[in-house]
Amino acid sequence: MNTQIKGIHHVTAMTSSAEKIYRFFTDILGLRLIKKTVNQDDIQTYHLFFADDHGSAGTDMTFFDFPGLPKGTKGTNTISRTSFRVKNDAALDYWVARFNDYGIDHGEITERFGKKYLEFEDFDNQRYQLISDEKNTGVSAGTPWKKAAVPTEHALIGLGPVFVTVADFEHMQRVLVEVLGFHLVDAQGSFHLFEVGEGGNGASIIVEHRDDLPNAAEGFGNVHHLALRVADEAALRYWIDKISRLSFPNSGFVERFYFKSEYFRAAPHILFELATDGPGFLEDETYEAAGEKLSLPPFLEPKREEIEAHVRPLDTSDANQARQ
Repeated sequence: MNTQIKGIHHVTAMTSSAEKIYRFFTDILGLRLIKKTVNQDDIQTYHLFFADDHGSAGTDMTFFDFPGLPKGTKGTNTISRTSFRVKNDAALDYWVARFNDYGIDHGEITERFGKKYLEFEDFDNQRYQLISDEKNTGVSAGTPWKKAAVPTEHALIGLGPVFVTVADFEHMQRVLVEVLGFHLVDAQGSFHLFEVGEGGNGASIIVEHRDDLPNAAEGFGNVHHLALRVADEAALRYWIDKISRLSFPNSGFVERFYFKSEYFRAAPHILFELATDGPGFLEDETYEAAGEKLSLPPFLEPKREEIEAHVRPLDTSDANQARQ
């Protein structure tokens, strides 16, 4: 049984508007809405999954739109930035021009740990970056969405390093290295690069040590949790047992239908998830129609009428139409 953590599985964040994040990710960023469902623990809340063409593990960022949620504040003890991979350095120049065309707030192309990156934000001040794969090795990238308006050579092809900002760096380092099997690759100032498994952009966490900031407050514009990849249910059961024996607050086994999970509190205000690579998002939809209608896992299907009465309408019927 291969129990090694394989890399980043997904990042789940909070948005003020399911409608606006749908347009931002599909029309501007060129990612595919592979699944429109609800938060399985809060059926009034949409859960949208944006990924590569096939909905591959390691390519998707997901969003909750909790009703009445306040705007989050930035600070320490939070998952602070999500990265997306692009093929090469030249793609970053394309994105500078595209962000300018769409009025997207962004920084300049810069380099950290030997790789070029471009930071940007959405309408909620959610923090992202694009990172170049030009000098990257390790976990393979995903497949560009075929219907995107973004040229294939410049497309987003998977999740890159996820940033975790903490006040207690030593604790976070112990969790990553001694518990989860990451190793420290490099450090620059307050930033520390950790990799796991095959390594590279798709298997990296960057820990920023900041004990001079107040705690971030949860809300829209901030990340809810970070999920790490495990191969299958057997591997997940191994990790559930290990994390329980180490007395981390954790959820135990959770059946999400599209994957199987466990959630645990890795540090104050830092929620990690371990999630299996499969079975995937096409278990209950065809490739051609994914994302167009509200999908519900089998254990929620009997409540469809109740759920559809609670969630407001969200038209994603054009999810598989080519973007211009």
